[in-house]
This record gives sequence, C-alpha cells and structure tokens, in this order.
Amino acid sequence: MQKRFNQLTKQLLHGRFAIEREMLRVTHDGTLAVTKHPTALGDKATHPYITTDFSESQIELITPTFPTVEAAHDFLQTLYDITALNIGDERLWPQSMPCALPDGGVIPLADFGSSGLEAGRYREHLLQKYGAKKQLISGIHFNFSFADELIASLYEGSPERYDRFKNDLYLKLVRNYLRTRWLVVYLLGGTPAVHTSYEERCVSQMQALSEDVYSNTTALSYRNSDCGYTNVEPLYPDYSTLSDYTASVRRFIAQGDIANPNELYSPIRLKTSRGGNDLERLETNGIDYIEIRNIDLNPFEKTGIALSDLKFLHVFLLYLTLKDETRFADWQAEAFHNQQRVAKEGLSPTLTLMRDGEAVALQTYARDLLDEIEAFNKHHDLEFDAIFASVRDRIDHVAATYASRLTSAMMTDGYTKWSLRQAEMFYQDAYANRFRMHGYTDMELSTQILMKAALKRGYAVEVIDRDDQFIRIRHGNQTEYIKQATKTSKDNYVSVLMMENKTVTKHVLAEHGIRVPGGIELRSEADLEDAWTMFANEPIVLKPKSTNFGIGIHIFKDGTTFEEALEAFRHALTFDDVVLLETFLPGKEYRFLVIGDEVAGILHRVPANVTGDGVSTIRELVAKKNEDPLRGKGYKTPLEKIDIDDIVVAFLRPQGKTPDSVLADGELVFLRENSNISTGGDSIDYTDRITDSYKRIAVESARAIGATICGVDMMIPSLEREGDYGIIELNFNPAIHIHSFPYEGKERPIGETVLDLLFD
Repeated sequence: MQKRFNQLTKQLLHGRFAIEREMLRVTHDGTLAVTKHPTALGDKATHPYITTDFSESQIELITPTFPTVEAAHDFLQTLYDITALNIGDERLWPQSMPCALPDGGVIPLADFGSSGLEAGRYREHLLQKYGAKKQLISGIHFNFSFADELIASLYEGSPERYDRFKNDLYLKLVRNYLRTRWLVVYLLGGTPAVHTSYEERCVSQMQALSEDVYSNTTALSYRNSDCGYTNVEPLYPDYSTLSDYTASVRRFIAQGDIANPNELYSPIRLKTSRGGNDLERLETNGIDYIEIRNIDLNPFEKTGIALSDLKFLHVFLLYLTLKDETRFADWQAEAFHNQQRVAKEGLSPTLTLMRDGEAVALQTYARDLLDEIEAFNKHHDLEFDAIFASVRDRIDHVAATYASRLTSAMMTDGYTKWSLRQAEMFYQDAYANRFRMHGYTDMELSTQILMKAALKRGYAVEVIDRDDQFIRIRHGNQTEYIKQATKTSKDNYVSVLMMENKTVTKHVLAEHGIRVPGGIELRSEADLEDAWTMFANEPIVLKPKSTNFGIGIHIFKDGTTFEEALEAFRHALTFDDVVLLETFLPGKEYRFLVIGDEVAGILHRVPANVTGDGVSTIRELVAKKNEDPLRGKGYKTPLEKIDIDDIVVAFLRPQGKTPDSVLADGELVFLRENSNISTGGDSIDYTDRITDSYKRIAVESARAIGATICGVDMMIPSLEREGDYGIIELNFNPAIHIHSFPYEGKERPIGETVLDLLFD
C-alpha cells in the first residue's frame, strides 16, 4: 500500500502542459494597430506557435506541450520576445480588455486568404452576434493532461473499460473545476476596468474612475462577466458522461444558441489531441486534455501569467481530480452565479457566495478551499509549499489581488498611459533578452540563437543532447541535425579535418593563390633552437597546430628573445604535439563569417582591454567591465568575461604594469595580444565597411578547402589599400553569436542565414 502511495505521489507531478496567450498589437499612442499581421512573423495560417485570433490585430502565441509548467512558461516567454521584437514600432497590449479603438471603429478581421474561407465566415458570424469589441478581449488558455502512468495507477482494480474510466476522470475534474472556478477568477482576475471606447452598453453601467478608466469600483474581472467573452445566455452542458456532453452541445447548435462547439464559451473545455473541440472526434478518440479558459492576462507579467500561478493551477487541478463531489443538484447555475458575483463584485470585502445552496462569505469559502489544497499538497508531499503564501495573501487582503493593484495604478496614471508603460517595459525586457532562449540558457549562445530563429519561422526544434549542443530542426518533410549551431550536414568530414590542421589549411590555400604567412612546424625545443636564427628579432606567432578559440597562441609583433619564445613554445605544446612558428602578418585582424557563397558578417575583434579612471587598479577595472550583462562564461552570452591569468600578467609586464597598477583617467591598456572574443575581447561589426574584394577572397578561401560554413581570419594592414592581406586561419564551427550581437555595430541575423542554407 505504501509503495503504491509513493508511486501515486510521484505520478501526480507528471503531466503535459501547454499555454496559449492572446494579445493585441497597438500603436505608439495606445490605439489598436490595424496593420496586417507582420510578415517577419511568418505565415499565420501555418505557423504552429505565432498566429492570429479573431482580428488581424490580435496575435496568439501557442506553446507545444511540455512535461513541466516551467518549460511551457519559458517557451511562452521566448515566443513573446520574438513577437515583441518583430512588430516594428508597435507594442503588445498587456491587458485582457481592449485598448482604445481607432477612429471609426475599424477592426480588421483575421485574413487567412482562400485557404481560410470557413474561418473567415465564422469570424463574420461572431462579429455580427457579439460585436468586434468583445471579440478583441484576450486571455490565457492553460492546457493540461494527466500522465498516462497516473491514469493507469488510478485505474488499477477498476471494473470499467479503460477509455470510459479515463473520460470519466476528466469529466469529474471538469465538474469540480466549474463548481470552484470562481476562485481562479478571484485569484487571477485582472480586468477590473475598461477603456471609454469599449461597448457602450457596459460602459454606461459604470462610472469614471479617471479620464479613460471606467468601472463599478468593485469589479475584478469584466472579462468573466456578462460584459466579457461569454455566450448571450448561460449554457449548461451535461457533463455526466462524454456522450451526454456531446449530445447536449449538439442540442445547443440545433436550437441556434451557438453555431459550432467553438462558440460554447465555457470556462473549461474537453479536447482531443486528434481534432481538438470537434464532437465526432472527441467521441471517437476520447478526452485527451482539458483547456482552462477563464484566466485573465496578468498585466504585471510579461508572459501574461506568473509561473507561481501556473503551479497553483497544477496543484489545484490535481486536488479537484481526487476531491469527492457534492450532491447539490443545481450546481451549474450556482457556479455561474458565483462567477458573475466575483467578476463584478470581487473587490468587495463583504461579498458572499453560494456553497451547495447556502450563503458563505467569499473569504471563508476561499480559505476553506485553500486549507484543503494545502493539506492535499502536504499529504502527497508534492512540494508546492512555496506558492501558497502569495495565494493566501490575495485571499486575506483584497488589496493584494491583481485587480485591486491594477485599479490603483490606472486611477493614478490612466488606462492607456499605464498600459503603454507596461508594454514598453516588457519590450525592453524582450530586447535585453534578445540573445537568450528562456529555459535553454545553459546551452551555448550560438545554439540558442539558431533555435530562436527556427521558432520564429515556425520550425519544430528538439534538443537531442543538451550537453553536446546537439539539436534537430524539422520543417515540412525535411529534418536537419545540427551540433553547436554550425556543424551541419552541409560540411564534409575531410573539410573539417583540413581546417583543424593549420598546416594543411595553409598548404591548400597557398595552392589556390591565397596569401598565407610563412612558417615551420616545431615538435621539440631543439627544433625551435635550430630555427631561431631565421626568426630572431622578427615579428612571430607561436600557436598549437590544431586548436581553436585562440587557445595557446602567443603573438610577438615586435619580435622577442629566445627565452620568451621558448616559454611560449612550452605553453603551446600543452595543447598539441606540434607547434607552428609563423611570420607575424601586420595589420588588423578581421573575422569573415562565410555561409554558403556569401559573407554573412565581418568583425574586427579588439583584444581584452580596460580604460582607466584615475583611481581603480587594472584588476578592479576588469571586475567592473565583467559586470556588463552581455558578458558571461562558456559562450552563453555575446561577450566573455575577462580572466586575469598568467598570460595577462606576462603581457602586462613589458608595459611596466601589473594587475594591481592604477591607470590614469582615460588610459587604455590591452590585456592580451590575441583578439579572440573567447578570451574577453570586444567585437566590432565591419560588414558594411569592407569592400567586396576582400569578401570574395574569404569565400574563395572557404571554397578552396570545401567548407560551407567557415570563419576566415584575415589580416588587413589598411582598408584603404586593396589587395594587401593575409589569411592566418580558417575555423570550422565558427561562433555565430559574435556576429549576431556585436559589442559595437549592427546586429546580423546569422541564425536566419544558417536556416536559409539548411532549408533552401
């Protein structure tokens, strides 16, 4: 028995979760944007994640299903960031209730072209029946399904057929949710007021709280009231069995109450994964998940819903599933009555509701429920403890509810002004996170960039091996496997090996008439001693034969002593059995990123450096520079933190400085010779400042070695003097984040370019 209980506890936490979020696009002054759905967001008719709802101005974000609410919430946040950054000067309205409508009340219906004629006719029906203003109301839909293991565990010993048991389990959850849905409206309600341009029938019943804020002063969720997204008259489907449910919905359609099942605006829907809300498919396939639909957008959250509230919904649904049902016959009408009371009077501290036919104070009813949910959580050791403090605070103090906080904010700043400020704040957050994919920030940044670019296009992305940065991207009938963003099916193994071997690279490039530095291979200290007479007092470079990211490289552009060269050789030898001794090529180093037959980006990489302020030491200046949020560790941010290591100490020594030296105000000091971003360098975009002749050389270099994606490191003494250059290295698996988000200059959509190559 104990073993089964422990298994049940573990299985209760398993499930499948998805989120849908609707929102309006608005102009800079807070009126509805009547522009077409942005082309940068792809085809709304086929995009699985970003589409439109009722209006062309109403964007809908749809996450795939995930095994945790955290993963679904992270994905929703990523979709928000992508959307916010691809709608030009428009912003995403943070509230469920509509913004100010444009002059003349023009509200463009979603246009899916010839392929969406039926969808267009349905929207016309909704427009005529409910009015466009109601149809612009937005919200959160939370999709939930039980884990198969949980259903199987609960089914054990049941005499029923499994499919009937599964359907009945979901139906019990639905009935219990409908009975207590008012609690979700109270806790998550965020529509306590409307704009003056909203429906006159509703606005005329309210009073002005400020210039453009109308309410009845106690409303908590107009969206869930008769002024919101509800049927003309309340409809009560029969949830006794699945066949009873479908029969009752068909009866509503036959009576003309609704046109199809989608028009049944219930706070919760039964869904099948193979046909959604279609009644015949629901009967054939059974209930696969439920969709909760009475959640207002939380305008204090960028995603529209707090993660802690999603976790509360999870434990609440589990509690309702195992909770015994009451026998009160008129429960549907009572539940509807409670919802309406809470929606319009939820901010009243003296509000009473009905519980199985008896009046009870809202706070008393809510505390009783929360006590039971907390006991359920503790009994099954579900570890949801941290979420209850916030929920209890909202129950005990009406002023702590989202609706009350929102009312206070809008009374002070106005409906439109406050909402626009929130929209701008969320946009800025999206911009600050433009290089991140939420939930995957432990992965290399280049991989995150490629994944986000794929999601923007609506491609399916799957992480195969997280530690190895191995992903799979699917689009249509094509599947591509990619490692570390640029290791793809387009490059062959020999080309990779050639680029890895710097001696082979130089040999092949030279054969193709491309300039490379002269040099020799060293395997022992004796080799260095024998060759030193040729390189003494000459500008030289010592580097491992087969490494990347600037590791083990020592540059002596003014020449050096044999002793220093020997020390550099010994260090380079720790990374490879062979060290290259090469002539140093003068000029600035530029990284050309070649993808296919074009240069997708060019960077000048400045070695790690600091600028003095007259009081701080080099060590302190490095620490300050490392505080930049763009700097991190392990290629997960656009720039890398600067480390003060033995190489930095050695590089400072000839300058007469140590890490504890204080720099004069404005004094610039470089900390390394090599300019790799991986060692703390700065990246400056030069793509539009370098002539096509050098770009052709970079493409020819990649082509000579058979590389499709390649980083070409080129030394150019002067951009004003064409033809003077030298290729010092070709790099397989070049980082794309340094071009996508340079320290200075234009950001390049390299993820998109890689996808163009893979899915041409």
